[in-house]
Amino acid sequence: MYALVEFAGKQFKVEEGSQIKVPFLTEKVGSKVSLNKVLYFDNDNDKVVGTPFIDGMAIDAKIEKHGKDSKVIVFKFKRRKGYQKKSGHRQRYSILTIGKLGAKKKAAPKKEAATKKKAAPKKEAATKKKAAPKKEAPKAKASTATKAKKTTTTKKKKD
Repeated sequence: MYALVEFAGKQFKVEEGSQIKVPFLTEKVGSKVSLNKVLYFDNDNDKVVGTPFIDGMAIDAKIEKHGKDSKVIVFKFKRRKGYQKKSGHRQRYSILTIGKLGAKKKAAPKKEAATKKKAAPKKEAATKKKAAPKKEAPKAKASTATKAKKTTTTKKKKD
């Protein structure tokens, strides 16, 4: 029995009791995490494929420890210019232990009812706007506006 889970933008094949190495999580060691994005679930008898995820399925996991990967060295240079830059990076990670597979999460029907109520007033408002189109005011001609401007200049007298 196994499942394919998407977590932090990556996909993992998980089995009950297995450990997976995921990008760093800010929660403390020993806290529980729920993996909600289940792509595929294979119970020896049943095979369920999500579109893209399986509705109502979540897998529980527990954070075992945090750590850092080995150092990755980044070396930049430009030939014949004397430019060299060396730096390193250690990526942080967390190790999760998978609990029982096939745990179902509860669906919230209240959210669906709220979205249906919000959708109905939008349709009524749209029909009211179509019934009464806005009238546009006539625009003044640009040539008459420029003629109305008069410029005056004054000359200074010398003493």
